[in-house]
Amino acid sequence: MNKTTPILKVRNLHVDFPIFGGILKRKTGSVHAVRNVSFDLYKGETLGIVGESGSGKSTLGNAILNVLKLTAPEVKIAGKISLVLDNNEIELLSLSRKNIKSYREYIQMIFQDPYSSLNPRMLVKDIIKEPLDINTNFSLAEKNDKVDWLLNKVGLTSEQSNRYPHEFSGGQRQRIGIARSLATDPEIIIADEPVSALDVSIQAQIINLMMDLQEELNLSIIFIAHDLSV
Repeated sequence: MNKTTPILKVRNLHVDFPIFGGILKRKTGSVHAVRNVSFDLYKGETLGIVGESGSGKSTLGNAILNVLKLTAPEVKIAGKISLVLDNNEIELLSLSRKNIKSYREYIQMIFQDPYSSLNPRMLVKDIIKEPLDINTNFSLAEKNDKVDWLLNKVGLTSEQSNRYPHEFSGGQRQRIGIARSLATDPEIIIADEPVSALDVSIQAQIINLMMDLQEELNLSIIFIAHDLSV
């Protein structure tokens, strides 16, 4: 673990969602979802973000990904989020949608619900391949090889790539989600309650898988949870 230079710096982050009311839908107040959060994330490190439901954990993760304005255009975000690559700091919040695309591959997310986060109309191979279609210039053969490699890494087989999500259990679906998050060889994974929707017997398997992948790939992980034991 490199403890000299952080790979991600968050400084004094504030996220406020406006409240609109009345016939004219005027702003009547704000919900302070995230208040004055600061931390450093280092290479190969796991940083736990723990709090009760509704405390702003997922909002924090979405702010780091810089996707909040896509879902809530009126949201107010203040502070600084810096991605550090080759000793260069990239201030993510200041980037436009077009310019931030170049850095999406470095930060990926594992979502909470493996049942709703996978497109039911897409084959597993296409779900995992989609980030490669968006972020790389790989040939089709290279993409297919990468999909097979990723499935193997998460404990599934290349033969299962031609199935749909509904053909898999919850734990298997989350393995598919993990494979998708690793497709672009990211530096940072934001794991947003990745086991809360799974049976207790499966939770340990997924956590152990993530630990093994982190050690092998030297990943930095922000692990969001409401369960301190997890």
